[in-house]
Amino acid sequence: MNNQSFNLSNSVSSNRLVGLWRMLKGFRRLYFAAVLALAVGAAAKTGTLLLLRYLIDDVLLRDQIIQALIMIALSFIGLAVVEGAFTYLSGRWAAKTAEGIVLRLRNYLFDHLQRLTFAFHSKNSTGELIQRVTSDVNHIQRFFSEQAIGLGRIGLLFSINFAALLALNVQLALFSVIVVPVIGVVSMYFFTRISKSYEKYQEQEGKLSARLQENLTGVRVVKAFARQDYERNKFEVENLEHYKRGLNFMKGHAYYWPLTDLLSGVQQLAGYVVGAIMVMDGTISIGTYIAYIGLIIWIIEPMRGLGRIIVNASEGLVSYERVAKILREDREAITEGLSKLDKPLNGDMVFENVGFEYEAGQTVLNDITFSVKAGSSVAMLGSTGSGKTTLMNLLPRFYDYTSGQITLDGVALNLISREFLRANIGIVEQEPFLFSRSIRENITYGVGRHVEDSEVIAAAQAADVHDVIMGFPEGYGTLVGERGVTLSGGQKQRVAIA
Repeated sequence: MNNQSFNLSNSVSSNRLVGLWRMLKGFRRLYFAAVLALAVGAAAKTGTLLLLRYLIDDVLLRDQIIQALIMIALSFIGLAVVEGAFTYLSGRWAAKTAEGIVLRLRNYLFDHLQRLTFAFHSKNSTGELIQRVTSDVNHIQRFFSEQAIGLGRIGLLFSINFAALLALNVQLALFSVIVVPVIGVVSMYFFTRISKSYEKYQEQEGKLSARLQENLTGVRVVKAFARQDYERNKFEVENLEHYKRGLNFMKGHAYYWPLTDLLSGVQQLAGYVVGAIMVMDGTISIGTYIAYIGLIIWIIEPMRGLGRIIVNASEGLVSYERVAKILREDREAITEGLSKLDKPLNGDMVFENVGFEYEAGQTVLNDITFSVKAGSSVAMLGSTGSGKTTLMNLLPRFYDYTSGQITLDGVALNLISREFLRANIGIVEQEPFLFSRSIRENITYGVGRHVEDSEVIAAAQAADVHDVIMGFPEGYGTLVGERGVTLSGGQKQRVAIA
């Protein structure tokens, strides 16, 4: 499915399983095919055990068995081939489904994050968002490739093998699944506990990622003030909390596995003993008992796995909720409003009693009134925190004013689309940001059309940086490095201006 043809925000649901089901849209047929292939493989495994029973109870008692042995041997080989082939197909199709979902989800999240409001990004740390797009998405991928398909496998193995056991002996079959409801109850109990522990663990991992990202971004400031020990201590505090939450999370696993293994082992051993007694009193044949041994293994072992999958599925469900919190956020309305003005853009700006609040009741700007004629230059002066940057952020509608009015050539600014405003307003931030690309790519960033080399050179000359650029071995093709680290502060500002 095309990544742009399905709005993943529509997959959000308060019920996490419903939300994950919606994420399967476009891949459901392939996923069902994987489950069906799994069913065929499971049936072939059961067929092998029933064929073994037939060999022992019927074939080996005959006088002429050579031809029958050849046919049974070929049947064993055929069943093994069927089991292997369909198990392979199931795994391949499940993996293709999981990877396809993750490909679409990551692409959508990347695009979605870029289109969210400035208010959203100001309230959420970069490290936490990276954690959700990487680690949490990986857990969703494992949910589809391992846990969901694993639940289907366990259900099929249990159903097929339990039906075969019923065909062999009803009493023995019913006795062999006494422990199944107990394992189910224990699994759900630990599922609830481990889900809460894992959610706390992931939250702390997000904080740890944010701390690391912030420190690496500001490493020059840290080194300049010799604050390595201070930053190390802060990181160790967060890391210790991460360790404590991880330890609490793993304790749930440590308690769960021995308990379910003990229950499963006791059930399996009891089944062997009861089956042996039934052989000795003639209730069942030796062939039936040998087939029973294989069948009960393929009932008990999946049930042991069921608990593990249910518990591990909690990670996928928690990660889905963390990703869903991003998907629930409304995108910034970029194209809403006028896409062009009735007359050519001139540039006259008028501020009339403009007010703004980041949060209700917390006034940042109040009753700001002034005008700027097209072609003129204006310097905004004021003390730190007086709202100069906030005022400038209102022009491209990074934020909308909460009172008063701003007009552009007589048209109210909030009636003009953000796309139009940002395409016609050039911005140089207080701290210039350059992408880890060539100087040419940074200069042409945001133009939205093919730019001739002559235009790039003209812009660089206007910013008085052309000669500096030509001094680099690669000229305009020079890579500036992450955040423009290969350029000086002044050079970065001039490239940003260009």
